[in-house]
Amino acid sequence: MGSRLVPALLLALLLVLHGQLWFGRGSVPKVAQMQQALAEADQANSVARMRNDQIASEVRDLKEGLDMVEELARQELGMVKPNEIFVQIAQNKR
Repeated sequence: MGSRLVPALLLALLLVLHGQLWFGRGSVPKVAQMQQALAEADQANSVARMRNDQIASEVRDLKEGLDMVEELARQELGMVKPNEIFVQIAQNKR
């Protein structure tokens, strides 16, 4: 009786562990599903990162463009911002 109990117990334990592998919390299908979800999230993050970089580039271009427009307006048109005082110094060329 004792000689058959140990193999039967080991077989039952093997079946329980095998069941956990295929149907439990960390089962093979669940891991595959989670890897697929992770790949989709990585792809969505990559697309969002590219869009964020594009928007940041556009903002940087707009800021630099506005700075250039302001500089040209100051030099060529004498633009003065509110609460600024414009002082022009003339130099005699000899």
